[in-house]
Amino acid sequence: MKSQYVLPITIVVAGALVAGAIFLVGKSGTSGTTSNNGQPQKTSVRPYDSATDHILGNPSASVKVVEYADLECPFCKTFEATMHQVMDYYGQSGKVAWVYRPFPLAQIHSKAPKEAEAAECAADQGGDTAYFKYIDQVYAVSPLENGLDLAQLPVIAKDVGLNVDTFNQCLSSGKYAKKVQDSYNEAIAAGGQGTPLIFVMVGSDAVTLQGAQPYDSMRAAIDTVLQQIGAGTGTTAATTTSN
Repeated sequence: MKSQYVLPITIVVAGALVAGAIFLVGKSGTSGTTSNNGQPQKTSVRPYDSATDHILGNPSASVKVVEYADLECPFCKTFEATMHQVMDYYGQSGKVAWVYRPFPLAQIHSKAPKEAEAAECAADQGGDTAYFKYIDQVYAVSPLENGLDLAQLPVIAKDVGLNVDTFNQCLSSGKYAKKVQDSYNEAIAAGGQGTPLIFVMVGSDAVTLQGAQPYDSMRAAIDTVLQQIGAGTGTTAATTTSN
């Protein structure tokens, strides 16, 4: 089952990391090595768009970690905790932000697309703050591996302070089904072969990662990119809140 989420492929990390260094990929037991010659490269992934994306941290941050994820994927849950650590460290500096995009693997997780739509309905009411609260709560209560009872989606909405009637109307309408599918298509076009799929981006340039990268690897990659663009390392950062 592990290979359904993280494939044993070459990973891009960043220039200051030693080329060829090995990094464990979360709890999957697979590993990867640096590629792209250690340099950010152009990708087919669109840069952050304030009109459609959900962001935790400074929307004007020089570096954005763009994650494509599946709410039923255990490795995405692991990486979610890692990204909260990353934002706790870098968020206050305003140099790094986290953009979360749906990548529901419906072939193995038939419930994931509707869960992704539910998160969009949360944002419809409460913006990015509600969006991240909602996905946090889904990860917290779901048994994962397609195990969440979809009847719990309105319960989660209530738990994070949303109007349940409005939420249900949004979810039943299918208002965000196309947005979720478009995000999935983007991830596939960008070479996604599992979740989470991660890009450390500066504008349209990106360092590409596959799998639930551990905190130390994320720190190393982000610090390298920050140094390359002359933004320091963000080591004075302490905490962050969603906008």
